[in-house]
Amino acid sequence: MSKRRQLRGFDLKQIEGVSSLIGVDEAGRGALAGPVVAGAVLVTREFLDSRWADTNARRINDSKQLTAAERDLLWIDFEALAAEGKIHAHFGTADVAEIAQFNILGATKIAMRRALEGIYPPGAFEHKIEPDLFSAPEELATFQPTVSARVLVDGLPLRNFPYPHTGVVSGDGRSLCIAMASIIAKVTRDRLMNELDQVFPGYGFAAHKGYGTEEHREAVLRLGRTPQHREMFLRKLMASRVDPTQMDFLGG
Repeated sequence: MSKRRQLRGFDLKQIEGVSSLIGVDEAGRGALAGPVVAGAVLVTREFLDSRWADTNARRINDSKQLTAAERDLLWIDFEALAAEGKIHAHFGTADVAEIAQFNILGATKIAMRRALEGIYPPGAFEHKIEPDLFSAPEELATFQPTVSARVLVDGLPLRNFPYPHTGVVSGDGRSLCIAMASIIAKVTRDRLMNELDQVFPGYGFAAHKGYGTEEHREAVLRLGRTPQHREMFLRKLMASRVDPTQMDFLGG
C-alpha cells in the first residue's frame, strides 16, 4: 500500500463509531508576514468508500509536498465535490493584529475555530442531556442531539479549544481529511499573499508567501516593514543582522 493510500486507510479507521470526520490544518504559522489560515474538511464514510476517494487519494498529500499546480487542480476537484454535497469545506483566517494580540498559537486557534464554524458551531458538539418527562415544551423544542463527527487536528491537542478533538502529529501526512484541509489552507493563503504582493510591491510576497527567505529579509532591510509584517517575528529573526541604529522601523 502506497503512503498516500494509507491516508485513506487511516481515516477509514478513525471514522468507526461516527458518521463523519473533520480534518483541520493551518498554513502560515511560521511566516514573517500575512495572516495565518486554517482549513477544515468534512468527509463521510460514503465519501471515503467512493470511487473518487479510491482513485484520487494517491494525489493527495501534505500540501507542502505538492506543487502549486497540483494543489490548484485538487482545489478545483474539492470545489466540485463540495458543490455535489460529497464533502464540506471551509477556511478561516486570523490577521496580523490578532497574531500580535493573541500570539501565533492563539491566532492559529482563532483561524481553526472560524474554519470549523463554517461547518458546525461549537455548540453542536456539546454533550446534551436528554430531556426528562417533565421538561417544558420550549425546552424540548431547543434540544439538539450531539453531532456525530470526530474532529482531527494536525499536531498536538489544543488547550482551551471549544471543539472536542483529537490531535494527530504529522496528521497532514497521515490523514486524508487533514491533508485535504492543509491544501485548502495553503491555496487560500497563497492567494491572499498574491493579493498582498500587488498592494506592497517589492517585497516578493507572491514568490515567498511571507516566509523568511533571504530575499524577504533583504527587502525588509531595504524598504522597511509593512502593516502586514509580524513585528515580533521580525525582531527574533533579524535582530542579529540589524544595526541597533536601524531598529526604529522594526519597532525596536
